[in-house]
Amino acid sequence: MKKILAITFLVLLIDQASKIYIKTHFELNESVPVIEGFFNKTFVENPGMAYGFHFGGIIGKYFLVILRIFLIGGMVYMFKKWLKEGASNYLLVPMAIIFAGAIGNLIDGMFYGMIFDSGTVYDASTDRWIGYGGVSKFVPFGHGYSTFMKGCVVDMLHFPIVDWYVPDSWPIIGGKHIEFFKYIFNVADSAITVGAAFLLIFRKKAFPNGLEF
Repeated sequence: MKKILAITFLVLLIDQASKIYIKTHFELNESVPVIEGFFNKTFVENPGMAYGFHFGGIIGKYFLVILRIFLIGGMVYMFKKWLKEGASNYLLVPMAIIFAGAIGNLIDGMFYGMIFDSGTVYDASTDRWIGYGGVSKFVPFGHGYSTFMKGCVVDMLHFPIVDWYVPDSWPIIGGKHIEFFKYIFNVADSAITVGAAFLLIFRKKAFPNGLEF
């Protein structure tokens, strides 16, 4: 259990520190090159899932927050079961990384609207998420830009490895903008992805008796 808690704490610390720094030092949509042509710090806010995906307006956001809570609760139950059964680190370590990532994004969605003075908010009249100007600041708990469960996830990691405008002379795709990887994400998203990748790679060692719940 100590190993799971240590991994969870470390990933959460890096995740939340990076998000708080970006939100309190960058304006929304501001982008700063870190490695020219490869890695940018680009601040966006995401009301939905990982890598910028979202759906269903404010109802969809509530659904995702509640779903994350149930998933995290389910993972706590599974950790107790796996520890009792003597599960290997090939299972426990990746799951701890995924667990931390899920909690990291849950914190944003549940509380960021209550502790920052500005953020992206939902406009029911236009069914759109509306951004803001300036740099966010901390405010007393409960006096933020929104209420419980209405905060947005902070994303900042951007790897535009391919950023190319196709020449107009090219047939069919001429003039189009091609970008890979265009999605902007955060440490929590990365943790979930890396943890899932480790489980896939070491699945035979993680689940020597098959996938059991």
